[in-house]
Amino acid sequence: MPDRELDIVLYGATGFVGALTAAHLARNAGSDVRIALAGRSRPKLEALRVELGAEASSWELVAVDATDAPGLRALAARTRVLVTTVGPYATHGKEVARACAESGTHYADLTGEVLFVRWSLDELDARARETGAAIVHACGFDSIPSDLGVLTTAERVAADGEGTLAETTLLVRSLKGGFSGGTVDSARQQAITARSDAGARRVLGDPYGLSPRRAEEPSSGRRPATGVLDRLRRMVPVERDSRTGRWTGPFVMASFNTRIVRLSNTLTDWSYGRDLRYREATDFGSGPMSPVMAGGMAVGLGGVVAGMAFRPTRAVIDRFLPKPGEGPSPETQAAGRFRLDIRSTTTTGARYRTKVGADYDPGYGGTAVMLGQTALSLALDEGVPRRAGVCTPATALGDVLVERLRAQGFVFDVERDDQRDD
Repeated sequence: MPDRELDIVLYGATGFVGALTAAHLARNAGSDVRIALAGRSRPKLEALRVELGAEASSWELVAVDATDAPGLRALAARTRVLVTTVGPYATHGKEVARACAESGTHYADLTGEVLFVRWSLDELDARARETGAAIVHACGFDSIPSDLGVLTTAERVAADGEGTLAETTLLVRSLKGGFSGGTVDSARQQAITARSDAGARRVLGDPYGLSPRRAEEPSSGRRPATGVLDRLRRMVPVERDSRTGRWTGPFVMASFNTRIVRLSNTLTDWSYGRDLRYREATDFGSGPMSPVMAGGMAVGLGGVVAGMAFRPTRAVIDRFLPKPGEGPSPETQAAGRFRLDIRSTTTTGARYRTKVGADYDPGYGGTAVMLGQTALSLALDEGVPRRAGVCTPATALGDVLVERLRAQGFVFDVERDDQRDD
């Protein structure tokens, strides 16, 4: 990349997560990193820069709207890296990502939108590879813990000579914290699109819907339902592990995260293994109330997803969900944490357990750290990005980002688990 005036532009800096990311960069970037804050309102940007203190006093401010294609292209051409927190990305992110692909500028976002990533693969991947831009999606809680957790597992398995990954499940053990209003709005807009667009429904219904080599993936992610009980299980996905006696229910981010992990596998020519079968679930324990709680989560989550597609029910649901730009207090964020376990059986029959976690609110403080460290890695680290075009965190940054996050208190620990059933 030729020299640019700026190293990092943070677009959407005055939003809730954007401001947290700006604060993280102010604490961690160092005075020699050239950073600019961008967004729609210059007065809000000026107020944020004052709040950030001396570390940010020299940062440039750029006012530009998400629909201003020429303005975004001019901004992208000035910087090595542009990171954006402005969603829903299918509505507000296309021109930003396109400007980076055209300008050869590395890009990172927080999207959890399957349809936006699919659009990016179709519309931007070829051009980004020509210009050398890495378009890195899903750089927050969705989907860095999943994506890097499976990567570290696969690398350990390969180093041990135990084949490749086969049956692999991420279990949410503990999750304290909220999901941002922007994440909720992204889910809302995707549900609205899917209701009126048959093509969108096909992509969302395909577990390998993000694969750029779809014909080489499994022909079907699931067998047809047979009988009333089978259909009921699919409507309320609650299971009991016969080995451990623990009950699992759905995880709200699973439908997106699993597709990102599968995309990482495909983009690396199936380095995790052709036999990878990956899913995510929430662990509800083995107590007498565990199946009730798991079932309640399944019914509630299914009701919210279905309700968002219809205007009358959406109006009711919206009363109880955070709005874009809203977030918890600093005290609530400070109490946040997440603990995830990835259990994998390899093609040789070996078993591994990977612990992933951090003492951060996953949807706010933790996501700001993940996005901020992604930006710093793309701007500063040798050998990064690993590839151009549309990428995942694992395929663009890999172990370099793992080590950066470990330095921030994140855990990615892999161990053999052959003798453990707890």
